[in-house]
Amino acid sequence: MAVRIITDSGIDLPGQADPRLTVLPLGITFGDTTYADGVDLTNDRFYELLIESDELPKTSQATPFAYQEAFERVRAAGDEAVVITLSSKLSGTYQSAVTAAADYPEVHVVDGKNVTIGQTILVQYALRLVDEGLGTAEIAERVAAAADRVCLLALLDTLEYLRRGGRIPKSVGMVGEVLSIKPVVGVEDGEVVMLGKARGSKNGRNQLHQQVEKYGIDFTMPVLLGYTGLSQKLLKKYLDDNRAIWEDKVAEEDLPICSVGATIGTHVGPGAIALAFFRKN
Repeated sequence: MAVRIITDSGIDLPGQADPRLTVLPLGITFGDTTYADGVDLTNDRFYELLIESDELPKTSQATPFAYQEAFERVRAAGDEAVVITLSSKLSGTYQSAVTAAADYPEVHVVDGKNVTIGQTILVQYALRLVDEGLGTAEIAERVAAAADRVCLLALLDTLEYLRRGGRIPKSVGMVGEVLSIKPVVGVEDGEVVMLGKARGSKNGRNQLHQQVEKYGIDFTMPVLLGYTGLSQKLLKKYLDDNRAIWEDKVAEEDLPICSVGATIGTHVGPGAIALAFFRKN
């Protein structure tokens, strides 16, 4: 009996996906066209469409039926599964998984309380526990406990997409653009929160660095860096400016980096950089 990990495309993966991992796509709708995230919509194409579009795309959750189909495949193989969803406070995907799992005792559902690379490192931790030979019940218990230690911190390049999405007042967005305000955001208790604002990119990177130092990184656990848009240039600049975080712990070339996709890219736009790690106890 094998253990599988099931998640949704709220995550963003560096490199090839683990064969034990199933990723259910969320829906991304531009105008009259709906794409299956990560299936027929790549991250690069998503950002091209985002920049070209006058309106923000709409995202839709994974359905109970999609989860039921995945659970049927698990059962047919005689396996068990742990489901790790994006935060229940950001999407109804968690509830879809819970609803579908009611008839599948071999499936355990965990609210990841995070999104994008924060959700990814929780999935990577779960796969590590699979390697250690743990059963699904214990994996689910440990992952749920570890979710509260995950830190996702990000520096946004612009307030435009938060303004367009109605998440900040229009007047705040306009003033922010004039003053070149760079907001630092994070995920707390499953919700995206504003942690600070800085004028200019350099001050923004410094403030992001301060937030990272505040929590401290547990390098015995998965760490992941991410960027939105078509270039990781801003992320590389952050790493160059803050080498002290990584030196003597991990070589910079070994730091995993991935592109952040549509689920969070819709709301923050291109040019953002993000770090996800488990804070020290």
